[in-house]
Amino acid sequence: NKGMLLIERNKTPFSLEAIGSKEPVDVTGAGDTVIATYALSLASGMSFAESAGIANHAGGIVVMKKRTATVGTEELLESLKDYEEIEKKANSL
Repeated sequence: NKGMLLIERNKTPFSLEAIGSKEPVDVTGAGDTVIATYALSLASGMSFAESAGIANHAGGIVVMKKRTATVGTEELLESLKDYEEIEKKANSL
C-alpha cells in the first residue's frame, strides 16, 4: 500500500504513490496483475515509466476486490482518466 519504487539503469530512481485506497481488501494476485500489465504495456511500446504507471493503476484496482480478481479494460481506463483529471487540477494550483 506504499506504491512502487522504479529503478531503471542509468536513470534516477523515482517512486509512484499507491493508487486508490490505502486499505486494501485483498492483495491476492495483485503482484501478478502488476507484472502482467507492466509487461503488456512495455510490449505495446510504452515507456518504462508509463508502463509502471498503468500497472500501478491495475494493481490498485484489484486490491479493492475480494479474492483473486481481474481488471477490466473499462475500469482501468476510468482509473487512468480520473487520475489524469486530478493531476491536471493539482498542477494548475
